[in-house]
Amino acid sequence: MCQACFAPSSANGRLHFCHCGTPETLAAMRRIEADISRRQMLGGMSAVIGMFAGFGLAPKELRAQTAGRPLLLTNLRFFDGETLSIREGNDILVRDGRIAALPAPGQGPEDAERIDCGGRTVIPGLIDTHWHTTLVAVSQLVAMTQEPGFVHLVAGREAGATLMRGFTTVRDVGGPAFALQAAIDRGVVEGPRIFPAGAIISQTSGHGDFRFANTLPKMPLDPASYPEAQGMAAIADGVPEVLRRTREQLMKGASQIKIAAGGGVASQYDPLESLQFTEAEMRASVDAAADWGTYVCAHVYTAPGIRRCLAAGVKSIEHGQLADEDTVRMMADAGAWWSIQPFLADEDANQYTDPKAVAAQTAVSEGTVQAFEWAQKHSVNWAFGTDILYGGGESQARQLAKLARFMSPLEALHRATGAAGQLLALSGARAPYDGRLGVIAEGALADLLVIDGETDSDLSWLADSDNLRLIMKGGRVVKDSL
Repeated sequence: MCQACFAPSSANGRLHFCHCGTPETLAAMRRIEADISRRQMLGGMSAVIGMFAGFGLAPKELRAQTAGRPLLLTNLRFFDGETLSIREGNDILVRDGRIAALPAPGQGPEDAERIDCGGRTVIPGLIDTHWHTTLVAVSQLVAMTQEPGFVHLVAGREAGATLMRGFTTVRDVGGPAFALQAAIDRGVVEGPRIFPAGAIISQTSGHGDFRFANTLPKMPLDPASYPEAQGMAAIADGVPEVLRRTREQLMKGASQIKIAAGGGVASQYDPLESLQFTEAEMRASVDAAADWGTYVCAHVYTAPGIRRCLAAGVKSIEHGQLADEDTVRMMADAGAWWSIQPFLADEDANQYTDPKAVAAQTAVSEGTVQAFEWAQKHSVNWAFGTDILYGGGESQARQLAKLARFMSPLEALHRATGAAGQLLALSGARAPYDGRLGVIAEGALADLLVIDGETDSDLSWLADSDNLRLIMKGGRVVKDSL
């Protein structure tokens, strides 16, 4: 039995075990080991794909455009991701991975390959602006102790599941996602586009400090802790260290920088209300990111923490459910973005036994309702995110459906499409992908979903991925059940 993966379920008392010792996993690991030397000698994409095929991760393309031949989606209505209405009277022409035009029915090029959508609704591919690609499908204990290869293979499998839920893009806000991003972009595995932040930059004892207390004090010649060595977190104290850690993530290819500016619900050491990083330290990260044409986003819940972030120039507040109304006004005035997660006291909430964690979770869930109301009232720029960690990725689309409690279904979809695409655009030249995301518009990247569902009346269809009849990413059809 794998002691690192063994975990009791507090919900039902059952014991859950990992798949480390299953024949399929062992066979995959043997194949990886055997392929290393061969790939070093031969190289080439086919060898790499063969390695991942043993774990069930190789791409399974259903339909690709014939070279030079466009695709034409016909017999449809669509939500463009921006206008809060359903549009009719257009087809969608896709060429070279982009939306080339929105011609009137019957006006598309004669040589186009046609896909009849059967009168269904087409929407942009969904975007999750607060995701952790390498940490969503494993327990915290596994993430902190298991072999990195295993953690990344599981992340690769979860990336495919994420795409099949209709999320064609995610903004990764903490974790070693660079290798997975490269594997997806090079066609080694299937998954969404990833905007990676790299390691969470945290002060000592901050929300990104995953060390155990018995490893302290850290001495000058001590090696990096496991979470730091694997790229999950980067500990920095003082302006020079913050500059160094920020620049390291930019060197690795970060599209934005993530700092921890306040405590967390289940954090072992940092209280929820704690303030983390001085304004000068935050400003150092903001300046280093701005020098590269990008921005800083910050984990923070409380009003004082948010105000310090705004004063330092942070452009995206992650969570923020304990803001007061004056602070929300400040966010709107500053033009900052707010990535809000539907943290509610429901079946998808994390289960805690520590009274402090339970109290903090209750406060955050109550603040969530208020956050959505104030964000709408004060016209704050905000976008949808989930922040699912250590299991539960299958609830991702269901989390989006919950927004219909607070706003119209089309407004909720806008926050996971057009608005989310605007937040991603803050990365500027550091954005990994050239083109607009989250919209159905001429020139935008062709990430599209054909759905069975009435988008303008409810979002219940999101709970069942079978309602996604066609999934297209960059002009490639990766699912087709029309």
